[in-house]
Amino acid sequence: MKKLLTLCIVHQHPKVLLAMKKRGFGAGRWNGFGGKVLEGESIEETAKREIHEEAGIEVNNFNKVGIIEFEFQGNPEILEVHIFRAEDFLGEPVESEEMKPQWFHVDEIPFNEMWADDVYWLPLFLEGKKFKGRFLFDNSDNNNILKQNIVEVENV
Repeated sequence: MKKLLTLCIVHQHPKVLLAMKKRGFGAGRWNGFGGKVLEGESIEETAKREIHEEAGIEVNNFNKVGIIEFEFQGNPEILEVHIFRAEDFLGEPVESEEMKPQWFHVDEIPFNEMWADDVYWLPLFLEGKKFKGRFLFDNSDNNNILKQNIVEVENV
């Protein structure tokens, strides 16, 4: 069973906009903005809605750059995450109930406070490359990858 999700990261070289997740799945980790695709909503509409809800900004120009499937040992649900890059936006990033946005220089990304998979694909994202991948995590809360595969692709 697959669950569709989005993840949108604003990248204005040499800085990237991430946010501290304040509650729910992934709380206490830096991440991009995103969430579940709602019934009747396109993946692109979800990405725009989520970044607006979580950071108070509007993105219009963005590109899909990756698809990653996440699996957690013992859980039949596969999370299919569609990853977008936005370079410009309207408004100023503001803290929401769920996320606290912050700009990071690309050389100072806090990988030790992020999901363990980010170190594998975020460098490709920052280089402007497209990618597909799959990660299997153990079923504990310690962010432990059992298997991983990430490949650069021409088209997503």
